[in-house]
Amino acid sequence: MTSPLSTLQPTRTGAPTHHTASPHGYDTGLFLLRLVLGLTMAVHGAQKLFGWFGGGGLDGTAQFFTMSGYPSGKTMAVIAGLSETLGGLGLAIGLLTPLAGAAVVGTMINALVVKWGGGFFAPEGVEYELLLTGGAAALALTGPGRYAVDRFLPALRAHRLVYGVAALVLAVVIAGGVLLIRD
Repeated sequence: MTSPLSTLQPTRTGAPTHHTASPHGYDTGLFLLRLVLGLTMAVHGAQKLFGWFGGGGLDGTAQFFTMSGYPSGKTMAVIAGLSETLGGLGLAIGLLTPLAGAAVVGTMINALVVKWGGGFFAPEGVEYELLLTGGAAALALTGPGRYAVDRFLPALRAHRLVYGVAALVLAVVIAGGVLLIRD
């Protein structure tokens, strides 16, 4: 049996050296997460807004929202579709990442509440929605990484945790307000 420390190389003084993580590795991982999660959400929004990719479009989505107890189903369909499309595209390119993540989180909180009674596992459960919510919240908190449009915006160049926390608080408050008007 080998020790976990056996992979460390000793220095000239005999002390093991520790390998530091590559910042490019973190940035590449964040880019991949942003791209996959963001484009997934943008496609879902396009289903709601335009009926693309087998979606119901505004009319079909409005009927779903009305059946789910939301007033003004068409308005709610537009809000959800825009939140998913713009939030998803924002995450994918790393633009206004805390707000983009918050847009996705707010929409997904409502999706979680609507689907909550179906258990955890898909297709009736909430595992998919919970995964999207957690991923978007994580991106809002961590920031987009180095490979993002935010790096060109002076105010967002250096992501701060407070930006992500504030955006997520805003998402929860707005999602809660929307849920309060639901029948």
